[in-house]
Amino acid sequence: MPNSKTAVVALGGNAIGATGKEDIHQQFANTRQAVQAITELVKAGYNLAISHGNGPQVGNALLRVERTFPDGIPALPLGVIVADTEGGMGYMIEQSLQNNLIREKIDRDVVTMVTQVVVDKDDPSILDPSKPIGPYYKQDEVEALLKRGWVVKEDAGRGYRRFVPSPIPRSIVNRKAIKELVHSGTIVIAAGGGGVPVYTQKDGTYEGVDAVIDKDRASAVLARDIEAETLLILTSVEKVSLNYKKPDQKDLDRITLAEAKNYLAQGHFAAGSMGPKIEAAIQFLEYGGRQVIITSLEKAAEALKGKAGTVLCVK
Repeated sequence: MPNSKTAVVALGGNAIGATGKEDIHQQFANTRQAVQAITELVKAGYNLAISHGNGPQVGNALLRVERTFPDGIPALPLGVIVADTEGGMGYMIEQSLQNNLIREKIDRDVVTMVTQVVVDKDDPSILDPSKPIGPYYKQDEVEALLKRGWVVKEDAGRGYRRFVPSPIPRSIVNRKAIKELVHSGTIVIAAGGGGVPVYTQKDGTYEGVDAVIDKDRASAVLARDIEAETLLILTSVEKVSLNYKKPDQKDLDRITLAEAKNYLAQGHFAAGSMGPKIEAAIQFLEYGGRQVIITSLEKAAEALKGKAGTVLCVK
């Protein structure tokens, strides 16, 4: 049977590069700071898979593609960019965590796995892309962008951006290998940036999709597929709140599945911030997961002891 202390830790991409302007030295410094909390989970005896966001990093990569486009250098498809950032960021997390474990004299292997994630090729978001990525453009630049086959829309009155599909993740292609490694004690960095989206063709082979997957949703699927008992979603706040940043803000210590669904329907959780995390939590609990903990990076170890964060459970 799987170790009962098995968790998937969903690390926000902002923990490594919040603005997208940090050079690699600063990103490494941020990563070393970020893995301090993860080291505490290892010391507590958890078997771990670690996922991470990559929004700022993908934005940077797209900007590099934009700047080389006029010179005739072939553009990289979005799926390959996701794979590139998954590997590069995984390397930073892997090495930083390895070094911490060496200092702590903990003998645990750490590996990064570029992870393919299956989506439905008929997912509605593929026909109506809704995920903004990359830099903002001016109105007089839109026509040239449309000629590339991009979907370009105005974004919150701040300019025009490229919009791409963000299909729902269905399963992890590499799930058997990740599960075996995690339950044998290896720490696996997987499904970074939501993983590389692929769909299954009629003959059972895989084909890439020019899309991005929500990191928290992918983490819920990863946690289900490796039979983790806990999904730990690390963000910028210690607890989930109702009426966030309003005079009547109420921090929540514990939420049942029914309450989470109700609060989400009432609009308490914004689509661009806490909303996807609550949706992922609901998804994992409905899959049969035991608990989801949402908290800040700094409070991760305390949250697993019940001393911080918001716990979501079925009842």
